[in-house]
Amino acid sequence: MTLRYDTISFLSDYGLSDEFVGVVKSVIRSIAPEVAVVDITHDVAPHDVRAGGLALARSAQYLMPGVVLAVVDPGVGGDRRAVAVEVGDGTSVLVGPDNGLLAPAVAMVGGASRAVELTAEQYHLVSAGPTFAGRDVFAPAAAHLCLGAGLDELGTPMPVEALTPAMVPVSRTDGEKIHAEVLWIDRFGNLQLNLGPGEIGPLGDALRLTASDIGRSTRRVSSYSELGSGELGVLVDSYGLVAIAVNRGSAAQDLSCLEGDSITLEPGGPAPAIPVQLEPKPSNDQMS
Repeated sequence: MTLRYDTISFLSDYGLSDEFVGVVKSVIRSIAPEVAVVDITHDVAPHDVRAGGLALARSAQYLMPGVVLAVVDPGVGGDRRAVAVEVGDGTSVLVGPDNGLLAPAVAMVGGASRAVELTAEQYHLVSAGPTFAGRDVFAPAAAHLCLGAGLDELGTPMPVEALTPAMVPVSRTDGEKIHAEVLWIDRFGNLQLNLGPGEIGPLGDALRLTASDIGRSTRRVSSYSELGSGELGVLVDSYGLVAIAVNRGSAAQDLSCLEGDSITLEPGGPAPAIPVQLEPKPSNDQMS
């Protein structure tokens, strides 16, 4: 059965100040003009395969079935493979470099059913140089998949276990302390950690955290609104992972954290109170 797709979901580190994103989307449209292209993000930090892979994994379960085009490719033009990876027995196909970028999303949706290396040059654009694979290799492959090209037509079948795995950090427990890592900092300054809710359950609601040699007492909450303005808290974010947040502020700024930094969580004392300053009630002669 020939599979056709009507949506390409596109992620890259190209940014929007240069023409790269527009050119890739125009190549897709020139081959498959009826296909919709959904921009996941193009603001992945340049060459940051880990960040791109995590962004793709966070998005994967919410993306429209179809083709996922992901390009964060510091090894472009080198010996890394260009691949197309089928998931869900054909529900979707992920196209991009085989450098670990696709692996977290593939794992998130249950693993790969088939994979090919994109070696069929008749599905590539002729190019003067090899350094824009997003335009010359990945975009044409994604577009032709949407038109019904079979996976095996695009290149050489390869074992799915030969795909490059992701390097996702795991937490470490040391007595009552949990050593975690900042996976992601969103635009609000919230710190997503590589921890599930069950991992911090034994620590209780009152916590002590240490980041960048900054120690803070904090508490577990269910939502930002449970925190006072400027108060630091620990909660489960919309992706089901533990996050550190400041209500109407930036936890990243308060704790001087970057993605990849270490965070230590341990049981704390009583949950920190929110200071409230009461003003004396004015007497009658002070009122107008």
